Amino acid sequence: MPITPATATHSSSNGTADAILLELVDENGVTIGTAEKLSAHQPPGRLHRAFSVFLFDERGRLLLQQRALGKYHSPGVWSNTCCGHPYPDEGPLAAAARRTHEELRVSPTLIAEAGTVRYNHPDPASGLVEQEYNHLFVGLVQAEPRPDPEEVAETAFATPAELAERREKDTFSVWFGTVLDAARPAIRELTGPSAGW
Repeated sequence: MPITPATATHSSSNGTADAILLELVDENGVTIGTAEKLSAHQPPGRLHRAFSVFLFDERGRLLLQQRALGKYHSPGVWSNTCCGHPYPDEGPLAAAARRTHEELRVSPTLIAEAGTVRYNHPDPASGLVEQEYNHLFVGLVQAEPRPDPEEVAETAFATPAELAERREKDTFSVWFGTVLDAARPAIRELTGPSAGW
């Protein structure tokens, strides 16, 4: 990925997270300012723009990731393919494609918008708050993930039944259920009824 003025001044989510700027938004998703990443997540949380990506293989299985243990926020928990925040003035789709490549070293063969969802999820483990206006994306992936170990501890593909089993025994991000439910109509359209989503 080429270095642009936007990416050159931002560190990874493991580094100086407080120096990364996020877009603050109102309840309609209109940008109203910026805030440093860490401060936006400190209680009570400030509503900011985010994105969540759900990528599926040719068998209709969802690509999950386990967040790296060194991450300052929600380390070691499982979540959807990729989550993150656009930089100020960066479109959500461009941010979703960028972070998916940075974290997993894959580029979707197809990616489409799947709506938005607004939520407020305190994370008891970290004491941080996910107060987000989240843009959802669904798509297909054909390449095998090659995760950046500073971002991702492990990946797995899961059918709906396998995901249900995993959610019984593993810890998932506080936002996972909310974004999955919001993206389900687009996921069903993408994967077809036989996939069972």
